[in-house]
Amino acid sequence: MNYVTYGGVTIGLCILGYQLVSWWPGRKQLMKDPLKHLAKLAPFLASWSYGCLTTLGVAGLVGTASSAVLGLSNWLGDAALFWGVGERGGQLAAAKTFTPLSGPGAALVLIATAVFIAAVKKASQQTATVLKCGAWCGITLGTSAGVAGVAAVPLAMAANRIGDTLYGAF
Repeated sequence: MNYVTYGGVTIGLCILGYQLVSWWPGRKQLMKDPLKHLAKLAPFLASWSYGCLTTLGVAGLVGTASSAVLGLSNWLGDAALFWGVGERGGQLAAAKTFTPLSGPGAALVLIATAVFIAAVKKASQQTATVLKCGAWCGITLGTSAGVAGVAAVPLAMAANRIGDTLYGAF
């Protein structure tokens, strides 16, 4: 299990805020054609979900990469909090409990990793950046105690269920 600090959550929320402001078409445009504009968020949300799943007890290369990104985010965010606003760094912001991935759920994350790599390679430069930022945001917010961390629970349960169904384990 990876633990996130206030600094890591701050980095994740900065990425989320940047993405939302970049996406926001304006109230008038959003009301005119909501599905068109909401569909533009789909790559970010899908990669956020992937990033979130990689932090939930996945080991091996995928878990190590996720842990490294989380550790770097914690360090950067803690440094920014200390030097930017004088706040003490290193305070845990992790959820007390989490829903771990089962064996088939973890296998599904490996499949998702292959799909994610292919999507980033195939995407345009702008979409690839959105995908990477979404995964980074999911890694930093996936184990937090806030709303994003709570969203990780049904996501992990769904991954476990889909993995069980895919691999025939009940």
